[in-house]
Formats: sequence, structure tokens, C-alpha cells
Amino acid sequence: MSTINKILQRLAICLLVLVLSKSAANAQVAQSPWWFGISGAANLNFYDGFTQRMNNSLIVPTAFHKGIGVRPFGSVLMEYRPGRRWGAMLNAGYDSRGAKFRDVVAPCNCPATLTAETKYVTVEPSVRIGFEKSQFFFFAGPRVAFNLKNDFAYTQLKQPNTNSEFSATRKTIFSGQAGVGYDHIISSPSSTSKISLSPFLSFHPNIGQNPRSIETWSVATIRTGIALKFGKGPAVTEQDRPAIATVAERGIVFSVREPKAVAASRVMSETLPLRNSVFFNEGSTEIPNRYILLSQEDAARFREAGLEKEQTTNISGRSVRQLNVYHNILNIIGDRLRSNPGASISLSGASLTGAPDGRKMAEAVKSYLVSNFGIEGSRIATNGRVKPLNPSEQPGGTKELSLLREGDRRVDIASESPELLLEVGGGMMKPVSILATQTDPLDSHVIFNVDGGNEMLKSWNIDVTDERGAVQHYGPFTGDEQSISGKTILGNNPSGNYKIAMTGETKNGLTIRKESTIRLDRQKEAVQKGFRYSVLFDFNKANTIASYNKFLTTIVSPSISSGSTVIIHGHTDIIGEDGYNHSLSHDRALQTQKILENALSGSGKNNVKFETLGFGEDLSHSPFDNSLPEERFYNRTVIIDIVPANAR
Repeated sequence: MSTINKILQRLAICLLVLVLSKSAANAQVAQSPWWFGISGAANLNFYDGFTQRMNNSLIVPTAFHKGIGVRPFGSVLMEYRPGRRWGAMLNAGYDSRGAKFRDVVAPCNCPATLTAETKYVTVEPSVRIGFEKSQFFFFAGPRVAFNLKNDFAYTQLKQPNTNSEFSATRKTIFSGQAGVGYDHIISSPSSTSKISLSPFLSFHPNIGQNPRSIETWSVATIRTGIALKFGKGPAVTEQDRPAIATVAERGIVFSVREPKAVAASRVMSETLPLRNSVFFNEGSTEIPNRYILLSQEDAARFREAGLEKEQTTNISGRSVRQLNVYHNILNIIGDRLRSNPGASISLSGASLTGAPDGRKMAEAVKSYLVSNFGIEGSRIATNGRVKPLNPSEQPGGTKELSLLREGDRRVDIASESPELLLEVGGGMMKPVSILATQTDPLDSHVIFNVDGGNEMLKSWNIDVTDERGAVQHYGPFTGDEQSISGKTILGNNPSGNYKIAMTGETKNGLTIRKESTIRLDRQKEAVQKGFRYSVLFDFNKANTIASYNKFLTTIVSPSISSGSTVIIHGHTDIIGEDGYNHSLSHDRALQTQKILENALSGSGKNNVKFETLGFGEDLSHSPFDNSLPEERFYNRTVIIDIVPANAR
């Protein structure tokens, strides 16, 4: 491959990189239609073909073929840009196309050299193609060059040096050129005088570039340089900036959902699903002490119904205290087996250290049920495995393996007895009904939605201004949706009108601002009533929302009365990418809403309001912590809160 071809290949790669680059200069500066300036550049000239006749008095003994040289270029310029996409350019200036040719050897075994100095006045009109959201531009057009100088210098060993002029030099050259540039605005947006430093790169092919009318000389040029341009345009004020950013980011839609009333608290009758697994610590086959293990005397007195007492919860509607219900799972199983003599279970222990280790874990659970609850051993089958039937760790996985494997070291409980398991999908155990008080229910939150924010914004903030001008600041946030407690915004006030301002920074570095208003009223009643249901998911998504169709249709839907508000919120654990987890939780919540809407429509309930949210792994909204495997499993959930019309 010749040197010129290599250079052209690199030029093509460079142009491609420039086209694919993402510009951060999204035209906060008002455009000037006319620009004037100067430019300076270096011409990298490549000569091809051959020459041997220098002029009528000198024909050298050996022809010269290849030449390369770097020479200066300078011009005055003018540009007309009626819009950002199309425009015209004109350059007129000095254009040097000199080069030194590859040395040759004359027949006398004498080294010979040749240097050519061809110089022109060039006129280069071009069409300019720009972009709405970038300061990059392309240009292309003809070139007309008028010869000024055509000198050469020839040396040959044992011969006197010759400095003269080429003969048969074309006085006028018609050719073409194309290139790419970038306008970097260096003037202040508030100034009416606009100044741009514009680096550029252009290619002048050898088509039409034959300096002489004899022989086969041709020259191709790569030009790289910078232009200094001056223009006039309106100043951009601070008030103009958000509007300009808004036009540039039309895809961002800001909305605020205010609560009908800010409830002080609400008692929820909750159907709490039971995860049918007992998780074991690494290196141990003993039941971990976080599980509640009763003596024989206490086991004899234990009743599942005793767990149905009121629990005080946090902002998410869950608490560490409610995990206490799950940590009674062996006692719940013992009570259910004792109350249903015909029921039986199987225990499957899984351990990466081997199936025998997994069986020991299963036997530890069986021993507790037999010894402390008096369950006949024949009603409990055990087996050991390396991995559970639905493992969290998947083949080929490489990320967060320690957390995944911690969740796979467990004993799974299975039964075909309906007294123990309720067919709600995924093999969940029959839920436990409990009463729980939400001190800050989710439907009392203000929901801020920035549609397109996850894609277009680096981050965004919320300013809440009350009627006295006091400002509360929240953020920064990422993603499309966030909620802020209505109680927090109200403080000690019973009600209030608020101005909402969302300020975001786009990924192009711009500032975007959106505004709205809300009114908040504190609910006078101290306690309201509602219902809560949940569904759980395995890590590998083997149990989808569709598998809960029967549970949602026959159990949850009948609990929704006409005029109710249904708040559906999806969550995930901390394993995996944040963006993926947010989308997963949102999709599951939306699928849940669709199933419930279809069921309600079939029963004639059409005046039900849905508020559906996806929080992903957001720790501020997670139902539980993420330090224990059972907490992470319980965080893989969709929670359904039903608020009847008379409870609002």
C-alpha cells in the first residue's frame, strides 16, 4: 500500500470518529447568519506520476515519481448560515503545493534530488452541512487555483545545481475539496459579538490536480488547520437558557402527581407471603440463630394466629419486625403440620460443597420439627443437592457471585398439601395475614416523573417553594421517577400551596428547567384502613407475573372495591445493574396493573384509580435491607396497596 493510500485510510477513520463523536456544545449561543475571518493551515502534499523534462533546456537522466511535502496555506473567509443545517462558505488565499521528490540515481551512479515549489492563489466556494445538536459541520465544493510560482531545484553529483522554472505549467487548476470542521464558540453567550475558533480537516483529491500540461504529474493534498471567525448575533440571557435547552430536549416531559390527602397513618390488613426457604450460613449445617427456634414447651403453645398482631412499619410499609414473621417459618410449618395430620412436606437442601452437605442442612430442619413439634419423621422427606431447583447463580455468570451463592445455600420446603401451600405462583407457602400500621403511606407522597430523564439527564433536582418563599431542596436524582413524602413537605403546616421547579443537567451539559404547582392537605383522621398483597420473584425470573394471574384475579381483585385507589410498586434487590433493575421493577408493576384491570373490568368495577411505580433497588424505598439473603429475596417483589374510597 502506497504512502498516500495509508494517509487516505487514516483520514477516512478520522472523519468517521468526528462524525460519531457526541458534541457537548449544543448551541447555547445564538447563531449569527454572517461570519468573516481568517484561517491558517498546513498542506500535506503527495505527488504521484512521473516527471523528467524540467523545461526546454533540462531533461534529467532519471525520472522522478513520488514526492511529499508540507507547505503553508492562508486565507480570508466568509460564511453565510441562514440555519444550523445548511449554509455556504468561501475561502480565498495563498496555497502552496510544494514537495521534495524521492531521491533517484542517475546512470553515472550519481545521486540526484528534486524539490518543486508550486504556489497558487486559490478560491474555494463550498456548501456547508451542519447539525441541530452539534457544532460539527461538513463542507464540500470546487477549487479554482491560479498559478503564482513554479520553481524547482535540481541537484546531481558531479553536476552543477540547477534552480529554474518548470515549463508547461498550467496557469489555472480546476479541482475539488471536501472536509469537516468544528465551531468552538469562545465568546460569552451574553455578548452580541460572536467569536469562533474552528479547527478543520479537508481532502483535495488528485482529480484535476495536474500542475503541468506534459507528463503525468498529479498532486493530492490533506489540509489541516484552524479558522478564526467573527459574527454578530443576539445575546443569550439567563432567562433564555432554560427555553433553549427545552427546545433541544423536547423528549423530556415533567409531571407531578399530588396526593388527594396526606394521611397521618394507615392500618393495613396485609397478606404477607412466606418464602418457602431457610437460608444457611457458609460452612455450617446448623439452623442460623436468626431463625426463631422454640423449646418443646414453647412449641406446644405456639399458634400461627398469634403472629397476626399489629406491626409498626416504616415509609415502605415494611420493617425489620415484619421479617420476624418470616423468621418464624419453621414454627409456622410445625403448627400447620400439627394442625393437618394428613399433610406432608419434602425438604431439599442445596450446598456448593456437595449434596451430602445439603442433606445435612435438610436433616437439621427435619430434626427440629420432629423433636420440638412432635411431627412424625415419615411425613418429612429430605434430600441433598449441589444447587437448588431454581438457583440464583446461572451458568456463565461472573458478577456478584458471592451474593448469588449465599442465596443458593438453603433448604427449600415443598408440599402438595393446600393447607401448607397456596397456589399463587412460584410455589409460595400459604401467606400469613397480619395487621401493620404505615406511618407514612406511599399514596401520601408527591410523585415526580421526568419522562426521558434516565436517557437524557445526568441528574435532576427539585425545589419546592411555599407561599412565604421558603424553599426546600431535594436531590440530586437520577432515573425517571422519584417520590417525596407529603408529610416532609408540609412540615407542621395543615395545608399549603407550593411551586415546584425541576432543574436538570442534560448529558450534553445544558440546564433544563420545568415548573408545576401542587396543593397539599393533611388528613384529619389519625388512622385509615387498607389492604396489602405482595408477590415474590426468584432471581432468575422463573416465576413471572403471569404465573400469579390466578392469585391476582381470584384473591386480590375481589378486595378492590369501587372507587378505590390501588398503588402498585415494584422493587428489586441490589444484585445487578441499577438501570436494569429499575426497568424490571417498573415492567412487573405495569404487568400487575394490567392483570388487575382486566379482572376488575370483568366484574364491572371501572372507577378504580391506579398509581403504578417502579423503584428498582432504590434503598430509600426498599421494603427490607439487603444484608441477608432472605431480605434480598423479599425485596424482589411487587407490592399492591388497596386504599378504599372511604379511607381517603
